[in-house]
Amino acid sequence: MMPQNELRLLPWTGPDGKPCYLSTDDSGSYMSRLADNIEAVQLGMATELVEQVSAVPGDRDAGPEDLHRMLSELIGALRDVLRVATSRGHLLAMSQPVRVAPDMNLLPAFGSPPTDHSFC
Repeated sequence: MMPQNELRLLPWTGPDGKPCYLSTDDSGSYMSRLADNIEAVQLGMATELVEQVSAVPGDRDAGPEDLHRMLSELIGALRDVLRVATSRGHLLAMSQPVRVAPDMNLLPAFGSPPTDHSFC
């Protein structure tokens, strides 16, 4: 369950490149699953790109256009991977059990039924 007021950074951007967020307390919702699938695709594409460009530095036939294209693709993949890492790191931090001193009393934030809202 996502605590109230916690937003998930989505793996895509909105108009003008602004980040998009998901507000839900249902990790199995349609939007959560869609974000998970897109993150998996982005990570897979980054893995394939790393394998492809690993050969380029040794390729003496690679011209400036090839290097420029490779660099552009790597920058895009790195942006995607960083967004996934940021989102997943935040989700991991939220899912870790909170350790408190025995004399402290924390109440979980229960209340409204699951909601699923995304916005950019």
